[in-house]
Amino acid sequence: MMKFMKVLLAVAMIAVTSAFVVPQTAKQSAAATKLFMANDEDLMRWARSSRSAGNEDRVVELKRPLGVVLAEDDNGNVFVETVAPRGNAARTGQVKEGDIVTMCSATFGDQMWSTRGVGLTRVLAAIRVRAGPTVKLVVEDAVESKRKASVTTKQAKAMEEARIAAQKKKDSLLSELEKDEEKLKKGKFLGLF
Repeated sequence: MMKFMKVLLAVAMIAVTSAFVVPQTAKQSAAATKLFMANDEDLMRWARSSRSAGNEDRVVELKRPLGVVLAEDDNGNVFVETVAPRGNAARTGQVKEGDIVTMCSATFGDQMWSTRGVGLTRVLAAIRVRAGPTVKLVVEDAVESKRKASVTTKQAKAMEEARIAAQKKKDSLLSELEKDEEKLKKGKFLGLF
């Protein structure tokens, strides 16, 4: 009876762990390996999937005209080149020269979209077509940008380690189950037959 319960428990645990572990193809494994590299591509992939600002993001709501001159770097990221001394951005005190614009208000509503790598033209168009008198921007300086990149990389590593641990557990349970099935096939069913 004990062995039967053990087999039943093993099957249940395999079913539970299988629900959390997605089998990876070679292509997915390569993608997961690439995710560990702390670079702008990783951060952009993570940021583009976001539709709202996070708790730690610096969200600035500016009335039009914004009072900033925006420029684009070689990677297509938009940054604040100049803050007009008496403009709306200067009045908030939250926007500084060199800040990177990472998100912008959607055309209407509260959603925001990532501006990482999209270029100056698209960001200016989004600001221009925004309904209402204000525009929300998420800005960050270089230090914040590097910190976010490292956090993203750490999260990816933790997810990969959890996936590997779950797969090992699944494999061990499967091998135990196979051993028990072999014993059952040999005719030793609960010691009764």
